[in-house]
Amino acid sequence: MLYRETIRVPAERVGVIVGHKGRVKRRIEKLTNTILTIDSSGVVTITNPLDTEDPVLAWKARDIVKAIARGFSPKNALTLIDEDARLIVISLREIVGNSPNQQKRVAGRIIGMNGRTRRVIEQTTETLVSVYGKTVSIIGTDPGLEYAQRAVQMLINGAPHSTVYSWLERMRRELNRRKAEIWESDFY
Repeated sequence: MLYRETIRVPAERVGVIVGHKGRVKRRIEKLTNTILTIDSSGVVTITNPLDTEDPVLAWKARDIVKAIARGFSPKNALTLIDEDARLIVISLREIVGNSPNQQKRVAGRIIGMNGRTRRVIEQTTETLVSVYGKTVSIIGTDPGLEYAQRAVQMLINGAPHSTVYSWLERMRRELNRRKAEIWESDFY
């Protein structure tokens, strides 16, 4: 079955998707067994040839293109090729409304002073976070991805940063406990 999907990306991100001498585009195509057609206005068409053995790779290509369009570097976006990795895009416009000032304020809360809040979320949940335009995007695997999404929601809803940091620390301990249990069950 032929898969074809068209995605609109911001014009300033087209060059990032193409990459130097087409390197990023070729890398995405090779890893996902797809064909990317990109025009300068920001329309990317992803086509999956009929002879592909894994149609899920076309969805991975779509997510990689979306991640780059939402501000991630190609290197970070390509981590989505991992079968457990997912991309979540949260629209600030849908949550806080059309007020540009409100969107900037909420984006600033998520980024934090000198990027501290974003870094804390990334480090404690082992995810990648991008605040770009009117969206917040997260790349990661569960359960860290769920924790990062919840932390962003708490910040959007106005929770104090200290409350979010404390909650993230508890979730980090839970994550470490789970990893230890898995390791012990594999070891014994």
